[in-house]
Amino acid sequence: MLHKLTSGALALALATSQPSGPAPGEPDLGAVRAATARFQDVRQALAEGYVRDPGNMCITSTMMGGKASAGAMGIHYFRPDLLGITAPPSPRVNGNGTHTDFRKPSILIYEPQSDGSLKLVAVENLVFRWAWAQAGHREPPSFHGVKYEMMADNPRTKVDEAHMFEPHYDLHVWLFRDNPNGEFAPFNPNVSCSAQMPAMAGAHLHGQAPGR
Repeated sequence: MLHKLTSGALALALATSQPSGPAPGEPDLGAVRAATARFQDVRQALAEGYVRDPGNMCITSTMMGGKASAGAMGIHYFRPDLLGITAPPSPRVNGNGTHTDFRKPSILIYEPQSDGSLKLVAVENLVFRWAWAQAGHREPPSFHGVKYEMMADNPRTKVDEAHMFEPHYDLHVWLFRDNPNGEFAPFNPNVSCSAQMPAMAGAHLHGQAPGR
């Protein structure tokens, strides 16, 4: 959920979200990049069980109640098995997975190109709040010292801050597109949804490789 922070709270949030490098047992970013580079071809993602967001949404900051200057995320491709999704949304996506290994991310994020192709820009892991707590965790998951962001829809706003997901924790890693907001920030001003074509709604781009 997006919150309005006081200057003191904002300073604290920034101070606690600075990466500290890999903890024992965590891969460095080079290892994560090497492990996920093959997904620059979206056909490989499809072959390994990732499915395109059924809503075909290219997520921007403004869609989630933020400022346009923060940029965009892109189009999400999910691994239902890693998220623990076993049933259709009713009405929101829910799951029981607690997977957090970025070498095998549960979500890949692509930027749509003007020719209809896709470019991989980031990887993401997501765990549902209830499942994480049920597994015995009292704190959100973290990676390189950065805690996953808590996301939940605020029914008092017109936007859906959790983009049709039940309350969850998530974290993005911008391995394939420089992000001036930070490599673990949720949005990237260097990513655009402007090439998203309405006629592609619901399409899955089978057989189309991303632009190089």
